Amino acid sequence: MNWSGEPNYPRPDYLSSSRKRLAPQLLFKGGILHSWHKKIAVALGKSFFETLPQLNRVSPQDADMAWFIYELQMTENNKDKHPFLSLKKVDQVFTKFKDSLFLITTPLPGDVEIFVKLLQERLDEQMETPPVNKTIEARFLL
Repeated sequence: MNWSGEPNYPRPDYLSSSRKRLAPQLLFKGGILHSWHKKIAVALGKSFFETLPQLNRVSPQDADMAWFIYELQMTENNKDKHPFLSLKKVDQVFTKFKDSLFLITTPLPGDVEIFVKLLQERLDEQMETPPVNKTIEARFLL
């Protein structure tokens, strides 16, 4: 049975992974290697890498970091015709350590007015008839 199209079907939480796992490892392990003037290699799945901010690419000679991007691909075994998954490198990106670390660890917040409007819409959806006095006021945004 394929449940992948059903509501609440589990999916990877890449945003959480980058903040809780990748960023701390880059800060500590990467920071140590960078202070030793060692180059750093990071291997990631393609779908995870695509959730990261756009990293500033440099030439391999100027890079402190190499990002190796992989993807699982379905292939067919020639002997018994059974499909199997193989890991294939689909890209490599060369960056500077400090630039990449800054981009990954710095949030890009949106416009506060748009955020408040979205909160208000969600609050209104929860109530059958939204009262006039149940609004998010600007005084809470200071």
